[in-house]
Amino acid sequence: MSSALETKELEFARQVRRALDESAASISPATVDRLALARRTALARRKPEPIAAPVFVPAFAGVPSAGPVSDPQRRPSRLRRFALAWPLVALVVGLVAIGYWEDQQRTAELADIDAAMLSDDLPLNAYLDHGFNAYLSRAR
Repeated sequence: MSSALETKELEFARQVRRALDESAASISPATVDRLALARRTALARRKPEPIAAPVFVPAFAGVPSAGPVSDPQRRPSRLRRFALAWPLVALVVGLVAIGYWEDQQRTAELADIDAAMLSDDLPLNAYLDHGFNAYLSRAR
């Protein structure tokens, strides 16, 4: 479908070019000279196109207290590397501490449940009996 449209556009362009070529042959030489002069005048008045050139702009150009710009070739010191790594170490230590604390809480809860079951007057076999569970649910 688009190729048919392109074919029509190309045929129209050929017809326009042929008509312009035929009418250009019938233009008087004085008119051709005036058109050539107008073209040269227009080209002389044309503004030059701006040329894009890369410009180096420092990253902290507007910040007065940025301090001296460090040399990018220099390797960072051990202290600077440590300063960059300590937040990650603190995060790992915090996650381990949270996991340990949750494990202690769960162990304490299980110990409380075990102590309550062992100190109760009901024997442990009563908790294992399905009929007793049904009795408890109806009693409530």
